[in-house]
Amino acid sequence: MKEKILKIIPLGGLGEVGKNLIVYEFGENILVVDTGLMFPSNDMLGIDYIIPDIEYLVQHKDWVRGIIITHGHEDHTGAIHHVLQEINAPIYATPLTRGLVEVKIGKNGLASRTVLNTVHAGDTIQLGPFQVEFFHVCHSIPDGVGLGITTPLGLVIHSGDYKFDHTPVDNWPSDYAKLAEFSSRGVLALLSDSTNAERPGWTPSEKVVDEAFRKVFREAAGRIIIVSFASLVSRMQQVANAARKFNRKLAFAGSSMVENAKMASKLGYLEIPEGIQVPIDQALGMKDEDVVIMCTGSQGEPSSILGRLSMGTNRQFDIKPGDTIVLSSHPIPGNEEPIYRMINRLIERGANVIYEEIAPVHVSGHASQEEMKLLLHLVRPKYFIPIHGELRQLTQHARLAQEVGIPQENIQVIQNGQVIEISEKGLRENGRVPAGEIFVDGSGVGDVNHDIMHQREELAQDGLVLVHANIDRFTGEIIGEPQITTYGFISLEENDDFIPNLKNKVADTIKRSGPKDRNELNRVIQSYIYAETRRKPVVFCTTGKS
Repeated sequence: MKEKILKIIPLGGLGEVGKNLIVYEFGENILVVDTGLMFPSNDMLGIDYIIPDIEYLVQHKDWVRGIIITHGHEDHTGAIHHVLQEINAPIYATPLTRGLVEVKIGKNGLASRTVLNTVHAGDTIQLGPFQVEFFHVCHSIPDGVGLGITTPLGLVIHSGDYKFDHTPVDNWPSDYAKLAEFSSRGVLALLSDSTNAERPGWTPSEKVVDEAFRKVFREAAGRIIIVSFASLVSRMQQVANAARKFNRKLAFAGSSMVENAKMASKLGYLEIPEGIQVPIDQALGMKDEDVVIMCTGSQGEPSSILGRLSMGTNRQFDIKPGDTIVLSSHPIPGNEEPIYRMINRLIERGANVIYEEIAPVHVSGHASQEEMKLLLHLVRPKYFIPIHGELRQLTQHARLAQEVGIPQENIQVIQNGQVIEISEKGLRENGRVPAGEIFVDGSGVGDVNHDIMHQREELAQDGLVLVHANIDRFTGEIIGEPQITTYGFISLEENDDFIPNLKNKVADTIKRSGPKDRNELNRVIQSYIYAETRRKPVVFCTTGKS
C-alpha cells in the first residue's frame, strides 16, 4: 500500500513578515492558504511591493482545489490577482474578506473569471481530500478566521493571524470552544502566527485605542488626520465612534480607503451614524475643529496621501499648522527609518504627530507569548510548525512550544521553500521548491531581478558617469573632445579640473588601446576616478563612428 503523505510547503511568510502563502498537498490535491504581498525594504529602490514565487503552484495548477483567504490584510490578500492570472481556482473567504478581495480583483479585470465563495465562521467545506472548518479569531480586522483542516493523516490547525482579546471592538472573541473541541479529537499539527513571539505577556485589547482616541479628540484644536491601512475596518469604526462623541464630521481620503469603507458599510461591518460621514471635498470646506480625516500612508509610502502631505505634493489638500496627525499603526519590520523621516517632515510642516511610541493609538493584532502558550495548551498538537514571522520570531515561538511540553523533535522551524512531509512514520523535511521574491515595479512583474536591484544600489551609492567619444571611421582618431555626463556623482562647479583631466584620460586611453577596447577604457576610467575621488560610480563608455 502506498504511504500516505501530507506535504506542507510555505511559499511565503516564513523567515519574513509578509507575502504569506502556504500550500497543503496530499496526492494530486493542493489547498492554498492566503496569497499575500510584502512591502519593500529601504534598499529595494523603485519596487512597489513583493509577491511570492508561485512557480511550484503554476507547475501543479491542475491540482489546486481552492484558495482560502484567512482575513483581509494585504500581507494575506495582496498577491491574489497575480495568483489568479496564473491559476484559475475558486476562492473561499468570509464576507468582509471576500469584499476586500472583490475590490482588488475588480481593479485588475479578473472579476468575471473568478469564482468567489462566501464562508462564515462555523462553516465546513470539502476541497478534495481536505475538509476545512472555519473558526473565528480576533485580529485587528473583523471577520478573521483560523482553519481546522482534516486530512487523511489527521487534523491540522492553521491559526491565521490571531490574538485572545476578551473585549474586542466587534464584541466577538476568538472561538475558545472550537479550539477545545479540536483538541478533543486529537490535533496532528498546529501552524501558528509567530509575529509577537518575542513579546512577553498578553497583547492589549483593541479597546485601549478607544481611550487614546478620546484624548486626541478632546485636545486637538484643529483638524485631526488619522492614518491607517485601508483594510483596517475596526479602526474606521473606532474613529467614527469618536467623531460622533466629539461632534466632528468624518471623511475618508484616497480611493482604497473610500472603496473599502463603502464596501464594509454595505456588508454591515462598519456602522457610521447618519450625518457623521461627509465627502472629502465637503470636509475640506468646513471649520478645522469640526473635521476628522482618515487616509492611508502609515508605512511612509511616498505615493500615499500622508507621504505626499509630508512632502507638500498632495493635490487635494495640504498640512496646516495645528493639524493633529495620528499614525494608528505599527511599522512593518525594516520600515522604521522611512516612517520616522516622514514624521520629522510632518512636524517641520507644523503638524502635531501622535504615534505608537508616545501614545497607545495602536495595538497589535497578534498574540503575545502568553496567548501563544494558551493556544498550544488548548489544542495540544502532536507536531508544531511556527509560521508568519522572521527566523528569530519562528525560533522563539519554537522555544515557547518546548516550554509548554511539546518535544523538540516534534517541532520544525522552516523557511520558505522547505517541504515538510507528515506520514504515519512521523514528520520530516524533504527537499525544497522554488520560493523566492518576485518584485513588482509599476506594471512589471518579475522583470526586475536581484541583478537589476544590485545595479540600482550601485547607482544610488556613488552615481553614474557616462563617457562618449566620436571616432573617425577611417583614421580611428577621436573627433573633438570626449563627452562626459555625470548623475549623482560630483558637483562639477566644485571640481573645475576634474572633467578636463578625465577627458584627457579618455583620449589618451583610446589613442593607446584603440577605440574597440571598451573594457580597457572602463578599467582606466574607473581607476582614475577612484584615485581622484575615492568613489566608485557606475561607468558606462560608448564610442560612435563618423
